[in-house]
Amino acid sequence: MRSLLFVPGDSPKKLAKGLASAADVLIVDLEDSVAPAAKAAARAIATDFVGESGAKKPIFVRVNALDSGLIEDDLAAVMPSRLYGIMLPKAAGPAAVDQVSTMLRVHEAANGIGDGATKILPIITETAAATLLAATWRSSHPRLAGRTWGAEDLSADIGATATRDAAGQLTEPYRLARSLTLLAAAACETAAIDTVFVDFADRDGLVRECADAARDGFTAKMAIHPAQIDAINAAFTPSAVDIARAKEIVAAFAAAGGAGVVAMAGGMVDRPHLRLAERLLARAALWSQRL
Repeated sequence: MRSLLFVPGDSPKKLAKGLASAADVLIVDLEDSVAPAAKAAARAIATDFVGESGAKKPIFVRVNALDSGLIEDDLAAVMPSRLYGIMLPKAAGPAAVDQVSTMLRVHEAANGIGDGATKILPIITETAAATLLAATWRSSHPRLAGRTWGAEDLSADIGATATRDAAGQLTEPYRLARSLTLLAAAACETAAIDTVFVDFADRDGLVRECADAARDGFTAKMAIHPAQIDAINAAFTPSAVDIARAKEIVAAFAAAGGAGVVAMAGGMVDRPHLRLAERLLARAALWSQRL
């Protein structure tokens, strides 16, 4: 997955637009974009939508947080629709995924769904405590579809008045949260998914942020508007030039046997370059199968 589009769970019109978009994945939101009084209606709308549309593209449902008192009602409503996965907000360390995984097993068994079939995508930096626990994500979990981070809830938790400076760059607390998410995903060999760019009218800013994220090792980005999807997909799709270079590196190492370093046009490359090339080709192969 390259692009994940948030859609409010209480808006059939926006859900339909999201499904028609070029987003690789939809995130049907039952949390922040749905008012407390609309939660029950949103569950019903989301359940019908996932049941009717889940075969067309992967759909995650963002449930409410573990401490909200609402997650059990969320799961009871949406799990019969056999959704691809849930997004878990405010996930405070690996124990949160373990707890939700246990809850999912109960609902999977009750609905005739295979044990472990429902994926989990946690947001691991939305509170100060969760951000400090980011370094404890050191092993994978069979349900994990990746890891992502968020800035807006974290700003509320720490009392910050803004997440970006006058130049539009993330301030230090959010740069830290971003970096910790990237490192935690790499440590567990799962996808690192960058957070949303909230100013959907600023296309140039989005393009720059996508390029920075792809450069640093993120493989996908979340979106809040369908107009953001094409820029995100372009940034996280390996280019023909990059694919050709990666194939050259792999071929050079294959020809050199067990060498640790090989000479190529442009200089010497070592085994970390080989690993990067192999990862890029694996991503490219995945997308060639889906397109």
